Amino acid sequence: MEQLLFKVEDRPPALTSVLLAMQHLLAALGGIIAVPLVVGGALKLPADQVVALVNAALLGSGIVTIIQCKGVGPIGIRLPCVMGTSFAFVGAGISVGLEHGVPGILGSSLVGSLVMIIGSYFMPTIRKLFPHAVTGVVVTMIGLSLTPVAIDWAAGGFGSSHYGEPGNLAIAGFVLLLVIALVQWGKGIISASAVVIGIAVGYLVCLALGKIDFTQVHHAPVFAVPQPMHFGLSFPISGIVAMSIAFLVTIVETTGTFMALGAATQTAMPGKKLARGILCDGVGSAFAALMSSPPVSTFAQNVGVVSLTGVASRHVVALTGVMLLLAGLFPVLGALVVTIPQPVLGGAGLMMFAMIVSAGIQMLGKVEHTKRNGLIIAVSIGCGLAVTVRPELLSKLPTFVKEVFGSGITVGALVAVSLNLLLPGRPVDFAEEEEGGAIEIAREVA
Repeated sequence: MEQLLFKVEDRPPALTSVLLAMQHLLAALGGIIAVPLVVGGALKLPADQVVALVNAALLGSGIVTIIQCKGVGPIGIRLPCVMGTSFAFVGAGISVGLEHGVPGILGSSLVGSLVMIIGSYFMPTIRKLFPHAVTGVVVTMIGLSLTPVAIDWAAGGFGSSHYGEPGNLAIAGFVLLLVIALVQWGKGIISASAVVIGIAVGYLVCLALGKIDFTQVHHAPVFAVPQPMHFGLSFPISGIVAMSIAFLVTIVETTGTFMALGAATQTAMPGKKLARGILCDGVGSAFAALMSSPPVSTFAQNVGVVSLTGVASRHVVALTGVMLLLAGLFPVLGALVVTIPQPVLGGAGLMMFAMIVSAGIQMLGKVEHTKRNGLIIAVSIGCGLAVTVRPELLSKLPTFVKEVFGSGITVGALVAVSLNLLLPGRPVDFAEEEEGGAIEIAREVA
């Protein structure tokens, strides 16, 4: 079993912690900023309101990340979790916003977060729905669903006129090879910092080639304090229903992310621990709504950073939360990070997300080889991939169906859980797995 470089409770030296925290920041920042930009663009908001959404998203994500990592009473899983605005809410958010504006999105999110808060109290029961075969499927689908994102980054960004140009692929390939070399042959902090070093070198190469656009940096304010209730709140019934469905789906996705994180950090994930994490997601989303930010959830891509680097310290990721908070107060810092070309992120991202796939495959390799388990694994991954690689599959279905089944992670998880419950031969006694067997899962793939 490979040893972690830094365990969950370890506190690396200050400068080392900053460097390691920066890796998580780079992995998450684009996603956090993208959601308010997409929503703002769809609603045709003026520039100053989009900036306000971005600042609030960064500040809210930073504060909730700190709480998730450090814990406040029963809130927070106390593992290296980066929290951020989630694309799981984009579809519902835009549909609500087009009719009721940003106040409708935020008010619906505030009420909808109760679904996650209440759901957290049922996590010991929900945990029993995730035996080894189901957990392995969910972890694998997280990696498989994120990999196309990295491919789009590597090619230059989905929808870009320069998509797939040889220059983009060359830069992504260079960063990928550099990260591989640093992980394989680097020692100590060099290996642990492979992602941030690879991105930094790739950035310098792009700078020398004149591929960096500093326009956003020039227009970003140096300092700005997000205002609570900046847009106000409204509570349309249709919006509350839509957001509640999105939160229900997010419980399934976040549970899978936590299971993957448990494997990466060699930590048992009993129901009570999951409950603290889900509660933080719910309370954090309510707080984010009051801060004028879209809802937040645990970022799966940062599990890839942990898997790749062996740095599982929750205190390092809490520092990432501090950096996000500062980015919300100093928008120019966030704008500077956003100048990183997508091919650079793609090279590093492909490595990180593929590590999650690897972890899932190793977990599935430890599952008992029976016809029943084979059916669960094959059908659920097949259905999850169908939605991931062909999202237009759902284009003719009602909006409600697209909201629930729009994510390959969710589809894979729901199919796996359903088959596990319906197929004959299901183990009856889950007590052992709940209390002790979970640690075996966590360690099998370490």
